[in-house]
Amino acid sequence: MKIFITSIVPALNEEKAILLVIDNILSAFKEFNLSGEIIIINDGSTDSTAQLVERKMKENPNVIRLINHDKPEGIGASFWDGVDMASGDAVVLIPGDNENDPREILRYYRLLDDVDIIIPFVFNKEVRSFSRNLLSFFYLFVVNLTFSVNFNYTNGTILYRKSLLKKIDCRRNDFFFQTDILIRLVKKGYLFAEVPSKLSLRVGGASKATALNSLWRIFKGYLRLIKDYYFKKEKKTKVDLAADSITAARRKAFIN
Repeated sequence: MKIFITSIVPALNEEKAILLVIDNILSAFKEFNLSGEIIIINDGSTDSTAQLVERKMKENPNVIRLINHDKPEGIGASFWDGVDMASGDAVVLIPGDNENDPREILRYYRLLDDVDIIIPFVFNKEVRSFSRNLLSFFYLFVVNLTFSVNFNYTNGTILYRKSLLKKIDCRRNDFFFQTDILIRLVKKGYLFAEVPSKLSLRVGGASKATALNSLWRIFKGYLRLIKDYYFKKEKKTKVDLAADSITAARRKAFIN
């Protein structure tokens, strides 16, 4: 199946990395013979991120688009803005810090013939500090235990069939947004695959996910998801699957 993929790239003060990210995505499109587009979300950058992207757009006018936020709105807000603008059948988040090689997720795009979500997990964890890995382990342990799932990772370059995302009402703008999306979709029964992915070293700057204000917002998102999943009546209603999803097609075939 030939699909069109939208790469959504949130970028906050990523002038050192943003051109590398764009070039890597374009190279991955070519390597895997993919049709696609790149939507850069300049999330209130105060450096030259936007100017660099604008220059790159002139070289690739039909492939690269730019959305500017006047002030930082969060990685989740950037992702959802990208989803609303996306022309692709599938969307993938590629952070603007060049920590993730797009080839590591796009190489698995053919799995969309069999599932609706492709979830990468990091297999070279040694590139991150012990404290970051410990925090990730604790985070994942709590999420898996709370919602009775068994994910290896929930915050990576996840590839989604776009129609699934259009059915989600809750849109978080913080670092919890990916976990929130996955729990809501998987609990509806959507089929997914987990695949190994290699993490690269950052070009510059530091991760914003572990800042105290980010951790507090993640905790609030976690509590909101508990409320929605365990206490809202909606979770008990009939599941309305996206009509073009592989999950819906396979369920229909099984019933017939």
